[in-house]
Amino acid sequence: MRSRFTYFLLPFTLLIAACGQANLSDARSHYLNGAYHAASETYRELYRNTPRSEKALRGVIAFEMAENFRAINQSARAMEAYGNAIRLGYPDTMMYLSYARMLHRERKYSQALDAYRNFLMMQPDHPLAVNGIQGLLMAQQETPSRYEVQRMELFNSTRSEFSPMLTHRDKMLYFTSSREDVSGETKSPVTGLKFNDLFVAEKDVRGNWKKPTRLPDAINTEFDEGTPSFTTDGEWMYYTFSGTDSGKSGVPAIYCSKRVNGTWSAGRPLQLVPSDTLSLFAHPALSPSGSFLYFVSDMAGGMGGKDIWRVSVASDHVTGVPQNLGASVNTVGDEMFPYMRTDSTLYFSSDGHPGRGGLDLLVAKRTQNKEGWQVTSLPQPLNSSADDFGITFMRDAENGFFSSNRDDGRGYDHLYSFVYREATITVSGLVVDQEDESLPGAAVSVEGSDGSMRPLVTNRQGEYQFRAARDVMYMFTVEADGFIKQKQSLRTTSEEKDTLYYVDFEMIPYNKPVILEHIFYDYDRATLRSESKHELDKLAAILRENPEISIEIAAHTDRHGNEAYNRDLSARRAQAVLDYLGVSGIDVGRIQTVGRGETEPMRVRKSIASQYDFLKEGNLLTEAFIEQLIPTQQAIADQINRRTEFRVLPPTFFNP
Repeated sequence: MRSRFTYFLLPFTLLIAACGQANLSDARSHYLNGAYHAASETYRELYRNTPRSEKALRGVIAFEMAENFRAINQSARAMEAYGNAIRLGYPDTMMYLSYARMLHRERKYSQALDAYRNFLMMQPDHPLAVNGIQGLLMAQQETPSRYEVQRMELFNSTRSEFSPMLTHRDKMLYFTSSREDVSGETKSPVTGLKFNDLFVAEKDVRGNWKKPTRLPDAINTEFDEGTPSFTTDGEWMYYTFSGTDSGKSGVPAIYCSKRVNGTWSAGRPLQLVPSDTLSLFAHPALSPSGSFLYFVSDMAGGMGGKDIWRVSVASDHVTGVPQNLGASVNTVGDEMFPYMRTDSTLYFSSDGHPGRGGLDLLVAKRTQNKEGWQVTSLPQPLNSSADDFGITFMRDAENGFFSSNRDDGRGYDHLYSFVYREATITVSGLVVDQEDESLPGAAVSVEGSDGSMRPLVTNRQGEYQFRAARDVMYMFTVEADGFIKQKQSLRTTSEEKDTLYYVDFEMIPYNKPVILEHIFYDYDRATLRSESKHELDKLAAILRENPEISIEIAAHTDRHGNEAYNRDLSARRAQAVLDYLGVSGIDVGRIQTVGRGETEPMRVRKSIASQYDFLKEGNLLTEAFIEQLIPTQQAIADQINRRTEFRVLPPTFFNP
């Protein structure tokens, strides 16, 4: 409920003169004095008891009742009452804008869009209507962000809680509440609830939040206290105080208190503009440097409604003249609940900027010339169609708390926590040998362009994994006993989305033949076909990355043709591979070639047997074995025998 707006009760001049009805006069008197709770009950009773034949009077009551419900943040009831006033022909142009804004709050987006457009036909280019339409379109197109929001039941009660503020290195959370155990028994004429007090929750030694407690009576009185802000050393607290005057709601003012021996002293008013006793001053927010106090006021010189201002302060006194933050922050609507995260980053709430309905949370950052602000709306689910305001952040983290009346039909505010869930970028890999057997214990070194270094070791399944950062180039180096060192690179995405990358390694052993897949020659010739180049480029890269190794290239043919011809053909094919590698910049002195013809038929490996059900691991594809197979199987066996391999030579096996 709009208990937080106890601080903003200004007389509203009704457009319709008193109708001679005593009860209507009472309702108006309650409304003008800010006794919205009593006024709402009287207006509802009047509307029920007024005959339908008295259409004009019912229209007056419906309109005034709608204004009252809007003041106490009961948007569903206000929406219904405005609709009745429009249907009954109440003559007020601005009522159509208020009706559109209540529809907007209640997520009646299609109806709200029509209502905004109807109003713009009467008052073209009105900024609140134009921004309302823009906010509607934004709300309909927006997708939830990576923020996660949770209602803080430990802090909340059956009444209202709002304006949380972290302090003391995030170990204490102050907030405002009208819960039953406040210090006074008097109920607010605005809400019908008890006046607000300041409460604090602390963390225990394990870092868990404890139940909140009320601040002592030196601070909390029988009237309203709320919206605290603190100096970085925790010695001074600024807050809003609002008393009453002859049953009317008082004009809010900013008070300050000093912490002495762990206890807050009685608050004293801070004279921001000593000569101004009619304007409201509320929602103090200190800059981290302590140089400026930001606050909310409706004093002369603003943009309309309630604006955010700032003034130089020192402890318990003002040292300068208040300055309005200007049109980039303030609008003809209301800007409230400022919070300075840094000296150049302001968070606040507004119903004048394009939004999703009600008060929306926004962030304003100082421009480079420090003469203006760049304002951006916070995403869902931090913002909703309800009122979202009073945000506070933990130090050096995108986590914190804020207040909202979302999902509360009574309009009560409650505290919510928020956490920013960063995009998870995971790199996972498998290190295997040529037979796809895992290699446990392989050393995986990962070096990032951001300066990170990760020494990893594969597990029993030959796997490794690590959490990567966005937009970083990673260089991988894998080493395992009996295998040559291998390298790969990966650049992670700059997009903020969960991503999983796989970087696998098939390790190359020393002194064991490795089949070069997809090496093709023209029929009965030693000319390499273009399809072979990709595989040979990979081999060239391995040789460049491992300049210390030498290899043997061996080519094989199938059983067809005589032995001498096959040996010569295979020798020429091996030479063709060497020539390609030489052209690619590899020192041919590191390479031996041999043509083996049909003399070394393939012994079936596990990886080959898994592809063909007529072959078993260990089968030797000799001419006699192949001739026992059916023709289609013979063709496959011949194809397996026709292969080009390379073997890494141990240093003792080769002398250039």
